[in-house]
Amino acid sequence: MDHDKWEQLKKAMDHAHYWLLIPVFSLLLVAHWLRALRWRQLMEPMGYNPSRLNTFFAVMIGYFVNLGAPRLGEVIKCTILARYEKVPAQKLVGTIVAERAFDVICLLLVFGLTFVFQFDIISSLAHDYIYPAFQNKNGKTAYLKIIFLGVGFVIFLVVLKFIFSRFGHINIVQKLKSILAGVWHGLISVRSLKNKLLFFIYTIGIWFMYLLSTWCGFFAIDETSRLGLADALTVLAMGSVGMILSPGGIGAYALLVMETVALYHIPKEPYGQALGWLLWFGQFLSFIVFGVISFILLPRVNRQKIKPDEAAPGYSA
Repeated sequence: MDHDKWEQLKKAMDHAHYWLLIPVFSLLLVAHWLRALRWRQLMEPMGYNPSRLNTFFAVMIGYFVNLGAPRLGEVIKCTILARYEKVPAQKLVGTIVAERAFDVICLLLVFGLTFVFQFDIISSLAHDYIYPAFQNKNGKTAYLKIIFLGVGFVIFLVVLKFIFSRFGHINIVQKLKSILAGVWHGLISVRSLKNKLLFFIYTIGIWFMYLLSTWCGFFAIDETSRLGLADALTVLAMGSVGMILSPGGIGAYALLVMETVALYHIPKEPYGQALGWLLWFGQFLSFIVFGVISFILLPRVNRQKIKPDEAAPGYSA
């Protein structure tokens, strides 16, 4: 950013309503709590019922660690429950896979709902960024290119099946098959839950809280306060992609939010950019605050439960 753009961004940020971080924090806290309850429910078929509070602490510490070391947080939260709740860490891997599999499905559903409720916006986005990939130099549909892509995809599936059957004994192929099998088993593991409806209520609640927190964040900047709940759905979808693309969503989240709100005729710079950074900062700060609090409270809450030199199976310092 040059000096002028930086000054414009600072001015937009100076006029933001930062008190709205309080309701955003509250909504995100509810989402994190529901995520902890959902993860806890996935452990029930294995015969484990860790405390809700310890599960929540583990989830928040996992988020906190992920900010500095992506994916390490998943390992840490498993070892926390292994230490304080005697749940073997290796048995929790399947539950993590199940959670991630359903998060992917939920993200696809969010994109589907966005397409239904924001068809004009999605059409505009597709016209600008997707359609050109399937057009020739004259601006007409390149049917030959589409056919080649379709044939290429079929060939890819055939080659993948051949590799799995012919070279299944190779270590890297076995790992890939194990990952795909883990995702599949994670998805079907829900069949073993006693209360399947509650699981889906938790899942819907998590994403609804994300949606509300995004919508609430719009009011932090006057120029984006006119955006509605349906618009928040589009921002949530694109912002979620940003959270995947970079560690903690830094940079990518703000960029995608900026590009998305520009479709609603809101200037990218500075207002779209300011909104992107504010929404990202709210999530980032929630991970920091709740993660640090969880680090402090976890050993105190469990002071009588575990001795300093005691470790559960599957835990390593």
